[in-house]
Amino acid sequence: MKKLFGLLSVVLVAVICFTQPVDAAKKEKRAKYVFYFIGDGMGINQVNGTEMYLAERAGKIGVEPLNFTTFPVRNFVTTYSAYNSVTCSAAAGTALATGEKTKNGTIAMDKEHKVPVYSIATKAKELGMKVGIATNNSIDHATPACFYAHQPDRNMTYEIATDLPKAGFDFYAGAGFVKPEKKDSVNIYTLFDRAGYTIARGNDDFQKKAAKADKIIFMQEQGCDMGSLPYAIDRKPGDLSLEEITQGAIDFLSKDKKNGFFVMIECGLIDWACHSNDAAAMFNEVIDFQKSIQKAIDFYKQHPDETLIVVTADHETGNFALGTGKYELNLKALQHQMVSKGQLSKKISALRTTHHYAVTWEDVKKLLSDNLGLWTKEELKESYEKDLRHRYDKAFSNGEQEMVKSLYAEDEPLANTAVQILNRIARISWGSGGHSAGYVPLFVLGVGAENFNGKLDNTDIPRQIEALMKR
Repeated sequence: MKKLFGLLSVVLVAVICFTQPVDAAKKEKRAKYVFYFIGDGMGINQVNGTEMYLAERAGKIGVEPLNFTTFPVRNFVTTYSAYNSVTCSAAAGTALATGEKTKNGTIAMDKEHKVPVYSIATKAKELGMKVGIATNNSIDHATPACFYAHQPDRNMTYEIATDLPKAGFDFYAGAGFVKPEKKDSVNIYTLFDRAGYTIARGNDDFQKKAAKADKIIFMQEQGCDMGSLPYAIDRKPGDLSLEEITQGAIDFLSKDKKNGFFVMIECGLIDWACHSNDAAAMFNEVIDFQKSIQKAIDFYKQHPDETLIVVTADHETGNFALGTGKYELNLKALQHQMVSKGQLSKKISALRTTHHYAVTWEDVKKLLSDNLGLWTKEELKESYEKDLRHRYDKAFSNGEQEMVKSLYAEDEPLANTAVQILNRIARISWGSGGHSAGYVPLFVLGVGAENFNGKLDNTDIPRQIEALMKR
């Protein structure tokens, strides 16, 4: 019996000695490749609504999962800022970038505007990692700016851009820069050139220049809108997409894999669509966002023990609600919307210009039918048609139009009313054109994902990412 006990003791000790280093090594695994996806304005209902919309398009009730909602860790996050229950993108971006709460409107500075606070992108660079910052808005917009700039006001876009070469990251991408010049100051492109950055305009130009570039700024082609890429719903062949930018970031940052990389990729147009209360444009942005996330998933499959993918949002926009009182939805009606509200406005303006106000009601009905499916795909209540007819009379009466303003757009009243009606037909509603204090979702895949369980604040996310990068 003593011999048996002794033998078992030896075996137990051997097992412990053999397994402890393996378990320790597993726990110590470092996040060498980090993808940080931020869906600006993408609240829980924006995600759930997109999945329900996809299901309805497929002829069923329920959800059609997005690729990131299947990640093993699914959570929710609080978003309040230092002094406000409802955050802005600058304060939320600062929290997600640095782990610090700040005052609304502030880009990566403390809440008293006394000292800068530094992002996990900066800390990744200090660890020797390659670093990329990407968006489908302008590169000097609030969320991307919080990862490389330090300014007391998000509207200081020229000053924000001058901080870009100071950060010295390897890859920047987005629509462009909204204020490249300032009186008695150096043009930002001159500053970029002095700092050794290669400028690539459009995907073809990027493909030609990326291999030889040490550091690169990847933008839209000359003549395009420097404020944002086109909405996914409006995209035409040849337009730059966030998916192309994401693949470009992976390819560029992977040229030297010695110490890995960190990349933040923002889909800012979800927020813009929500500010405009444009549900179809928003759903299409979320669907398009998952294409970028799929690029990261494909990379993860090649490096499963070294890759971390985090998908979250800075805040919810629009107080978006699924349901208007009845126990049903009709989200599939939104599939008939072919353009964003902004593009519909341009089409209405063009109709007025080309016809010199001599536009018939039948002309307008055809325009709304072709672009929203009204009358042909979706029947209209008499009250809805009356509202549209009223807007038509005002739009083409030779009087000056008072445009409907949202944070990032000015739309024709007729376009605004038509999209509102389609939203009502779909049985969804909006509480505002601004942000809300609602929870935002969090989805995590890869090394250390289990550390993102439990109720979290937005400041917890970068702190945890930093800890995993430093293992």
